[in-house]
Amino acid sequence: MKYKFVRDIMLCLVASFALFACHQKRELRKREIVRDIKELGEVIPEQISERLSYTADNKALEDKVPVHSVPALQYFYQLAANQAKWSVDGQLIPAADSMLYFIDHADEVGLPAGIYHRAALDSAMQQLHAATGSGRDAALLADVDVMMTDAFMKMATHLRYGIAPRDSITLRQDSVLTDSSLVDMLTTAIKTNNIAGAFHQLEPAYEGYHSLKAALLNFKAKYQSLHWDSLPTAYADTPAFKQLVLNRLVQTGHVDTSNGHGADTTLLRDGVKAFQREFCLFEDGQAGKKTIQVMNRSYHDWMIQAAVNLDRWRKWPDSLPNRYIFVNIPGYHMMVWDSGQVVLDSRVIVGAPRTRTPLLNSRLSNFVMYPYWRVPFSISIKEMLPAIQKDPHYLAKKNLEVIDRDGNAVNPDSVPWKKFSKNYFPYVLRQMDGLENSLGIMKFNFFNKYAVYLHDTNNRGLFRNAYRAMSHGCVRIQQWDSLAMYLIKDDKRFKRDSVRAWLDKGQKKQIDLSRGIPIYLRYYTAEGKDGQMMFYEDIYGEDKVMRKLMAL
Repeated sequence: MKYKFVRDIMLCLVASFALFACHQKRELRKREIVRDIKELGEVIPEQISERLSYTADNKALEDKVPVHSVPALQYFYQLAANQAKWSVDGQLIPAADSMLYFIDHADEVGLPAGIYHRAALDSAMQQLHAATGSGRDAALLADVDVMMTDAFMKMATHLRYGIAPRDSITLRQDSVLTDSSLVDMLTTAIKTNNIAGAFHQLEPAYEGYHSLKAALLNFKAKYQSLHWDSLPTAYADTPAFKQLVLNRLVQTGHVDTSNGHGADTTLLRDGVKAFQREFCLFEDGQAGKKTIQVMNRSYHDWMIQAAVNLDRWRKWPDSLPNRYIFVNIPGYHMMVWDSGQVVLDSRVIVGAPRTRTPLLNSRLSNFVMYPYWRVPFSISIKEMLPAIQKDPHYLAKKNLEVIDRDGNAVNPDSVPWKKFSKNYFPYVLRQMDGLENSLGIMKFNFFNKYAVYLHDTNNRGLFRNAYRAMSHGCVRIQQWDSLAMYLIKDDKRFKRDSVRAWLDKGQKKQIDLSRGIPIYLRYYTAEGKDGQMMFYEDIYGEDKVMRKLMAL
């Protein structure tokens, strides 16, 4: 009995020790010098096996950077019998140099180099280059091998799909690069020494993406080595403040004082205008609040903004229709694409931050000339009802009708306006057609759950504004006439002369398109144009959300 009790205690202790041992973090051999190069083929596989086991336990490599896929790593090295793939006889192969180049220049495609083991690989490269004698560190070579493999798989996936998760408007099919496809891709890239080719074929083919990438490269070449001082956040009309602004502009090359004239007011104003022009600000030559805020942004911050927008491009499908309408909300412009060319470019006015224009995909189906404006309920109760209650002539001034539940026009003088509130308003307000209508003289309809559309406006002077986020959510377009003419250019049912005649006569007409055209409302705060970066204000704060999703 006593023997059985002691045996049970011993078994418990053994089991407890085994359980404890299983939960111990696997320790990797940090260094293993192999003097005989021929033995590397035996030692490195053991080291790689250790690292794969460590990764399976920790979901990260020893540098604490999470790996893309443990099964993909295991499958890749299983096919290679855990042999090194990025080195031969202790020497890195050319494909490894290419991989290191892409990691070091990841920012040029909007990717953060740190997640591809950059710090650990840089340290490993220094150790490899500093090594003397005939020996090779098998542990170090194994580290490099596994990190490069993971870096390739991770970067390939990010170039294809982006870092941020896809959202509700993403058009790309819900698929990923499988472990086997990543392994096949990497195997071929190493075999053919064509890492660049593997990566480039994964990137979006759109002109917008490549224009942005090219402009980012130019921006990096111009600003990476520069340093600029921060300015006081409040403008002060003093010689001291103006000198600070001038110094700041000299630092980024917007002002040249090499020939003197440092205190020249005209030189300062022209320098501010040059800066405002480059960063898409209103060119008034004054270092106001917004201009100072932009001047105080860092190079790194600008690069992140570009990265966010490159990631947005990676959410598109591999191809788009032959023709479509593209609205960039923070860029305040609309483009009509046809056969790979922009056939129409127009300024637009978009929703204010409180009444945003939604991101969506739809198909434009018709346009209406001299439309009524059925005032949305939210605008009726939040804006118009209080105005009507204060001013009995408001409805007449705004050319508004009052419509009851049966669709009949009601005499506004018979309506007890004071009794209504946001909780009870049994009418619809409708603005009559005509030049004073808020929709202007043309409205373009496309199905969506937000009840938004494209339209003309009766306040066309607003298109001159630099800041054009001021609508209730619909998109006002400056080139509404050109858009209408484009939409019917191949439609034999409607001649352009007839449509123009109807417009001249003020006739109310609905033109149903025989062939609808896809429309995409998107959000890009950075674009490339003629090799230059175009940065736009993050009017809805969407960049902040993307930065969190991308961990930037």
